[in-house]
Amino acid sequence: MSAKIEVVFKELLTCLQSAKMYGLVHPMFQNSLKKAYAAFEDVLSDRQEVVLGIVGDELAYDKEIFFDLGKFLRPAILYLKERNIQRLAFYRGLSKEELGKFVGVISGPKEDFKAGPQQLLALAGVENISIGKLKVADRQDMGVLEFNQLNLYDFSMNKVAQVVSSVLNLEKIDPQALKLSLNNIIDSLSTQRQELLNLATVKRYDVEVYVHMLNVAIFSTYFSSRLGFQKNDVLDIGIAALFHDIGKLYISRKTLRKPNQLTEEEFSRIKSHTVLGAEFMFKYIDSLGILPVVVSFEHHLKYDSSGYPRMPWLRKQHIASAIVAICDVYDALSQRRGYKQDYSPDVVYNIMNRDKGSYFDPELLDNFFKFMGLWPIGAVVGLNDASIALVREQNESDIRRPKIEIVSPQDRKRLVDLTQDVTLSIERYLNPWKEGKEYLRLG
Repeated sequence: MSAKIEVVFKELLTCLQSAKMYGLVHPMFQNSLKKAYAAFEDVLSDRQEVVLGIVGDELAYDKEIFFDLGKFLRPAILYLKERNIQRLAFYRGLSKEELGKFVGVISGPKEDFKAGPQQLLALAGVENISIGKLKVADRQDMGVLEFNQLNLYDFSMNKVAQVVSSVLNLEKIDPQALKLSLNNIIDSLSTQRQELLNLATVKRYDVEVYVHMLNVAIFSTYFSSRLGFQKNDVLDIGIAALFHDIGKLYISRKTLRKPNQLTEEEFSRIKSHTVLGAEFMFKYIDSLGILPVVVSFEHHLKYDSSGYPRMPWLRKQHIASAIVAICDVYDALSQRRGYKQDYSPDVVYNIMNRDKGSYFDPELLDNFFKFMGLWPIGAVVGLNDASIALVREQNESDIRRPKIEIVSPQDRKRLVDLTQDVTLSIERYLNPWKEGKEYLRLG
């Protein structure tokens, strides 16, 4: 069925593009309309309706997301979104004339849609098509929510949490829903980067390990997208990163909460979380592919193969494992843990660079800090003139000198690009849980 729906999507949006280019009476449009109607006749031959959705910037039907198709038809998708069209329902009984009128209506100027797209269809005499925003019923049928900026983050994180919980319980999972959630995160990184790169608390199982897994997934999707990977590859890396510590999370439920001292066997089991995680993910190869198995197994292998699990032969890390390894250590050093305090960003940078070429791929590590910066966005920093600032944007040409906003003293509040103002420099980092807390609200 998905192949037929893909044809419907393609022919419908091609028909819309033809109408915009040639008009409704041109032979090119009429030929395109004929193909689109034939596609609808095919899918409606054995069902009463077909409901198509636009989710984020992607095309969706039922629980399947057509990422590749969305990439090629992105202008038409954005065109529909500008007219408040997220949901398109086509009913059995649809005629070719109605489909032509429908295309004629939606190819009009967007100002006409202020009164509502469905009203325009009614005025044109179209009865077997309805259009508008995603409704509650569609959320249930398509496995999606109304995707606006307010609930996108929470929905995506909750969906990811459900999938990880299902894997821990060896339950069936919905890989398309997981990909959709990670895709929403990727699409939101440009507008919500600070929120997405600083995950809050997830209240399931061992909180520290669980939040760490989510953090690493966010960092890995951001990093791999900046490296230039195609979206489908970014999604695969993000999913693999999400499950990289699944073995440790499983162990934490059985061993890490043990009140007494761990036995030597139990300690060895914790260290073997890479093998255990790979065994876990083998059960999901059909739905998630082989990459989660590889990354679970390799993320502690190290760039020079000196890590674990120890191999009887030299084995070079897969690039996805190398990416996740960097994000894994970065988050572990940056986040507060029960057994340690969090390190300042400059200390994290120095620690990781000491292991460049041994633990980490040198080129990947350089690129990671180029994209992330030495001082992360949102960091509270003290300047050499005793003022306090928040980091607002990175300067990839000089990771030590980002764009900042001075917030204290308030009479000196302003934006400063440290690559342009060489009289100012960052001297220290203020912990946002301690001395930097009072300055966060001033931003």
